[in-house]
Amino acid sequence: MDQGTSELAVIVLAAGMGTRMKSDLPKVMHPLAGRPMIQHLMETVSGLDPDKVVVVVGPGMDVVAQAVAPAQTVVQTERLGTGHAVMQARDLLKDFHGDVLVLYGDTPLITKATLQRMLAERRNADKNPAVVVLGFKPVDPGHYGRLVVGAEGLKAIVEFKDANHDQREIPLCNSGVMAFDGACLWDRLARIGNDNAKGEYYLTDVVGLARGDGANCSFVLGDEQELLGVNSRAELAGAEAIIQGELRRAAMDDGATLIDPASVWFSWDTRLGRDVMVWPHVVFGPGVTIGDHVVIKGFCHFEGCTIADGADVGPYARLRPGAEIGAAAHIGNFVEVKKSVIEAGAKVNHLSYIGDAQVGADANVGAGTITCNYDGFTKSCTEIGAGAFIGSNSSLVAPVKVGARAMIGAGSVITKDVSDGALAVGRGAQMEVAGWADRFRAAKAAEKAKKQGK
Repeated sequence: MDQGTSELAVIVLAAGMGTRMKSDLPKVMHPLAGRPMIQHLMETVSGLDPDKVVVVVGPGMDVVAQAVAPAQTVVQTERLGTGHAVMQARDLLKDFHGDVLVLYGDTPLITKATLQRMLAERRNADKNPAVVVLGFKPVDPGHYGRLVVGAEGLKAIVEFKDANHDQREIPLCNSGVMAFDGACLWDRLARIGNDNAKGEYYLTDVVGLARGDGANCSFVLGDEQELLGVNSRAELAGAEAIIQGELRRAAMDDGATLIDPASVWFSWDTRLGRDVMVWPHVVFGPGVTIGDHVVIKGFCHFEGCTIADGADVGPYARLRPGAEIGAAAHIGNFVEVKKSVIEAGAKVNHLSYIGDAQVGADANVGAGTITCNYDGFTKSCTEIGAGAFIGSNSSLVAPVKVGARAMIGAGSVITKDVSDGALAVGRGAQMEVAGWADRFRAAKAAEKAKKQGK
């Protein structure tokens, strides 16, 4: 454990479909920075080294259960409020007496540091609070529940619909995130009623029950930005903007240059080396690793690829999953590479498609070259040897091998292996008919003049 010696269980509430999202996808599965928002939260939870993790899902949410594995899941068949949701985990945690932390799958930006502060407050021997609530002071308190505090600590949480005028003026709001003394949690949850404006079982009522039992309650102040709840597409976009800002700052702090940071989009696992230069309008999809001293020109799109030290890529290059770009290699404008290795010093500079291929060191692939890797049924490989030269507008029909130092004449269609150091030309013989073009033009001009004279 990071804090103290008490055991820790975490309950993540993720049963909501998110009707405001207007989506067939469960709310917590909508992506942020290239992965479902629930997985951002689960990574943060993992950093706390909990003893048990239980995720509460809704019926038919197998996709959520898969996303949070190996955490255990329980199904909330009826959505009767947050207290009812937490109760679904009782059977899995009934013998657990450590600290219980309740989080929300649609609040993916909460930080490990904030949760550690909550646990430290919960384990404060002098206060010994039965409940610690994460509060915050938003710019617009709106319809958040309010924390009522006094000299003795947290006195109550009042839902907005049940609050009177004075309580609604309180600036301190409830985030919903709470830490409990697990030894007393289930007894108090069983005593929660639903006599309120929504007819639901509020988890927040545990504060009043704990106070009635003579126990202390406390709160920790959090940051509004990290407590953003995602309940709509607009809020999803807001969360994306926040996480992209964090990823951009991290990349620059680690030694990369982003010429126009706001136009560069990262995934959660993007890795940039030192002295990388990224031009505007570059998108890093999931699974991208960039070495040191790489130059990435504008309007590139990368996903599931690696780029080694000193390579030069773009503009308008697309690297798809399985692309491996070697040290000091060049991938130029409007070049697409998929499931291929471009070895050190090789160049594919213009208007080319390289798929299911191995391009040897220092090879040069001319403009308009394509590897014909798919015959409508299967995909086959193309091998281009070290130092080979592929003339412009060539088609290499896989499976085929071009030997080291071999040359392919421009405009060739290569269907057979080419040996080392050889020249291969695969195109129709050039034919010339003397004077044909002049006669053609004259005939057409006469035809046009005749029509205009009518």
